[in-house]
Amino acid sequence: MDPFNYFNYFTEIEEYFWRKRGAHLLVSPLDWAIVETWQKAGIPLQAVLKGIDRAFESWQRSRRAAGGRQLKSLAYCVDAVLDAAAEAQEAAVGAGPEVKSLRQTSEPFSRDELRKYFERNLARLRTAAEKQRAQNAALATRFEETGKRLEEALPLLDTPGSLDLEDLERRVTVLEAKLTAVLTADADEEILLAIRREMDSSLAPYRRKMSMEQLAQLERQYLQKRLFEQFGVPRLSLFYLS
Repeated sequence: MDPFNYFNYFTEIEEYFWRKRGAHLLVSPLDWAIVETWQKAGIPLQAVLKGIDRAFESWQRSRRAAGGRQLKSLAYCVDAVLDAAAEAQEAAVGAGPEVKSLRQTSEPFSRDELRKYFERNLARLRTAAEKQRAQNAALATRFEETGKRLEEALPLLDTPGSLDLEDLERRVTVLEAKLTAVLTADADEEILLAIRREMDSSLAPYRRKMSMEQLAQLERQYLQKRLFEQFGVPRLSLFYLS
């Protein structure tokens, strides 16, 4: 996945899905988690869009569409997207090596955009720490430590020459993974139970269509998203900048 597609992946899919539906509605936590699983699996953007097209074509032939119901979730598109991805992979076999430049012709984000993104996340981490200080000092300290690590990465934005976005992404992804582990371990049982009930309700219509591996990955992404929202913690990956 090239840098442009990677960092605009969610926006492209979100807008395409809206256009297909004919309604500009908020994307659900389930939809967001689904897009994350596709991104992490390295499914090309064009394969996702082709799969969405096929899913809508299938929906239009269904009795539900005849009854006036709308396709409401990307979960209905999962099988079609995976089929399109498999076809793209098969088509690439034997096509010969593709010659690509190892150097980006331009950076997908300006240094100013990246700095503002980091600073916004720093501010949100500090706010989250303040909210937790009285009831969970240990968690507040963790948020502050994450903020310090993020702040230490700021000088990288002043590096002369081409910025190594892949390395920057690795750094913030590691911080995200640590935060996820902390929140999962420290969150109140009632909060986790409420999230899992919500998740099970959202996934119920689609469980039979997904493999155990797909469901497990989707559940992890869903839980991470909702925990970060619950504690007011920002996602740090550059995936969320756009």
